[in-house]
Amino acid sequence: MLNHPVQLDHLQVAAQHFHGAAPFDHCVIDDFLNRDLARQLEAEFLTYDSPKYFVYKNPLEDKKALNDWNAFTPITYSLFQYLASSEFVGLLSQMVGIPLYADPGLHGGGWHIHGPGGNLNPHLDYSIHPKLGLQRKLNLIIYVSEQLEEAHGGHLGFWASENGSPSQLVREIAPRFNRAVLFDTTQNSWHGMSQNLVQPADIYRKSLAIYYLCDPSATVDPRSRALYAPREHQKNDPAILEVIQKRADLVRSDQVYQTPVPENIDSKTKSE
Repeated sequence: MLNHPVQLDHLQVAAQHFHGAAPFDHCVIDDFLNRDLARQLEAEFLTYDSPKYFVYKNPLEDKKALNDWNAFTPITYSLFQYLASSEFVGLLSQMVGIPLYADPGLHGGGWHIHGPGGNLNPHLDYSIHPKLGLQRKLNLIIYVSEQLEEAHGGHLGFWASENGSPSQLVREIAPRFNRAVLFDTTQNSWHGMSQNLVQPADIYRKSLAIYYLCDPSATVDPRSRALYAPREHQKNDPAILEVIQKRADLVRSDQVYQTPVPENIDSKTKSE
């Protein structure tokens, strides 16, 4: 395992702004990792055209992801091991004030990569883990694309919630190299990409994601798939609304993925 890869002092300073942040609890941690380590992590990503990625490509999302531990190269493997360790999970538990659990299966997490035109509509993450029955509580996302500039887009957006839908865009966070974002997913936490990527063809938006779970609350919505919202130009489009309904359905969600799932991969494990 890597020896203290996270700059914990940076996390502790950022954590002071976590509770009470708008539109839901979150904080941004710059220089989250040792800079050389972040460069090594970026270099370990498989190429964008690798057939090992699980592809999400529909009007709501355009990205690729991989959570197969066997595909991870040594440094990536070791980092995820540390992020799932009792030491690090214990620090996050103290930070939010409740016991947290790591998800060793990285359900919905792992490597995420967006190419030109990459998209992620505003959405709510799944609430209940389909394998563990625990509630999703925290997202930790680490951006590692050193050549990606703010002008290329791909910002993470946080929306306020109104009547069960995203309303005002409250915050945009650029996917700056070696920046991490930690946020609570239980507070009607509508998030996504506030703008599509317009970067050159040879630059990608690369990130590592891991999610932390908690014991389910009495009032939790038993949602086992992400619930997406249409963008402004997609509203009242019956075809888009049908995709949203299928994407949120545990049984029918596979119908909105445009890449065949390898026979030896359980798509319900790979997708969120």
